[in-house]
Amino acid sequence: MTTHDDPVPGGRPGDAERAAALSAELAERGVHGVVLAYVDTAGIARVKAVPAGKLAAAAAWGVGMSPVFDTFLADDAIVSTDVLGSPDGDLRLYPDLGRLVVLAAQPGWAWAPVDRITQEGDRHPGCSRTALRRIVSDAARVHGITFRAAVEVEWAVGQASAPGDSFVPAALGPAYGATRLVELSDYAAELMAAFAAQGVDVDQLHPEYAAGQFEVSTGSLDPVAAADRSVLVRQTIRAVSLRHGLRASFSPAVRAEGVGNGGHVHLSAWRDRVNLHAGGDRRYAMTAEAEAFAAGVLAHLPALTAVTAPSPASYLRLRPSQWAGVFTCWGHETREAAVRVITGAPGRAGRAANLEVKPVDLAANPYLALGCLISAGLHGVASSAALPEEITGDPARLDDAEAAARGVRRLPTSLGEAVEAFRGDEELRAALGPVLADAVTAVRLGEIEAVAGLDDEQVAAAYRWRY
Repeated sequence: MTTHDDPVPGGRPGDAERAAALSAELAERGVHGVVLAYVDTAGIARVKAVPAGKLAAAAAWGVGMSPVFDTFLADDAIVSTDVLGSPDGDLRLYPDLGRLVVLAAQPGWAWAPVDRITQEGDRHPGCSRTALRRIVSDAARVHGITFRAAVEVEWAVGQASAPGDSFVPAALGPAYGATRLVELSDYAAELMAAFAAQGVDVDQLHPEYAAGQFEVSTGSLDPVAAADRSVLVRQTIRAVSLRHGLRASFSPAVRAEGVGNGGHVHLSAWRDRVNLHAGGDRRYAMTAEAEAFAAGVLAHLPALTAVTAPSPASYLRLRPSQWAGVFTCWGHETREAAVRVITGAPGRAGRAANLEVKPVDLAANPYLALGCLISAGLHGVASSAALPEEITGDPARLDDAEAAARGVRRLPTSLGEAVEAFRGDEELRAALGPVLADAVTAVRLGEIEAVAGLDDEQVAAAYRWRY
């Protein structure tokens, strides 16, 4: 279970005892170290590790980590803002004991997500996990709304023996084909076993469209836990891949051409344990609040792409007619729409109805992505925003006049365009706070500068194994 209270120096009541009990349990299970994990502004998972016997000390007093990583780029270069990016200062990493997991594919290791607080015990304004916890808590307090979320994980499986940093698909079967699953049967079976051992609720695993590509979909959780799970799932896939002589890439574009890896987000709003996306009197049984929430997400999508598609490689994936959702439109079960309304099978709508947001990839920090999506939707709720006319089919088929009449616009075609939209979106910036919002801008501009002058294939190669 996710811990929703802020860490405090010395530990929250019961933390020391709980950590001591966990340390003993870990020792019995042969676990020697605990990975303390968070995701930086660039979308890279960063870690420190402690001996399992030091878990109680970490829970009480945290583990030191420089705040400079808030302005690291994907290639480990450093940019800065007016308050971040210097060698000064220190933070404390506090593990969420409720999310600690023994890693099935890394014998001897456990894993836990962390919140970062200052040396003085205050919230670190650059911590994306803390920001998401705050956004979720405020939504419950102000609006009486809670959320369920899940992040789809797509990845390309390559041969680890391929020369240099090239990508050679490890499976050659067709998209969604049985052949591909047969080729990597033992690999996929070990993934399933590892997920089950770690308590990851898998809905489905299947071969995807691109060369060597697979996807795993997991059950929904509260947003903080869903973001944690996304990070854990990727750690597990990497570990299992290496055990099979394979290499996993979660980059939005493993190659310059073709379909890339997405990280579509599924999100639903609830009140008093009732799904607001089902049983209502609006379109497709949405309630008025659910429709306004969807309208809020749709209205903020151009700025959201700076968070949900944060890499120069993201814009190699965000191309029309590839199910990436690159136009500002919504539709019922329309996979080309940026916001897809899912109603679920008859008899399950109360549990299954949700929104799928398509222009999201796995270069995104999942805590930032979910926090901004929720904030955008809540802005729609607060303003009673209205959804425009839905679209059917591929919006790319609309001529300019019809698209303009229906409010269908192309999302940013470059990271630079997305940054400009984000800079102009006061609601999203306010939701993150000035420190984190400025870090997002600085890191995105740094990524743009890092690939200046590179062609598409060179951009794809630069980020191929970073995510």
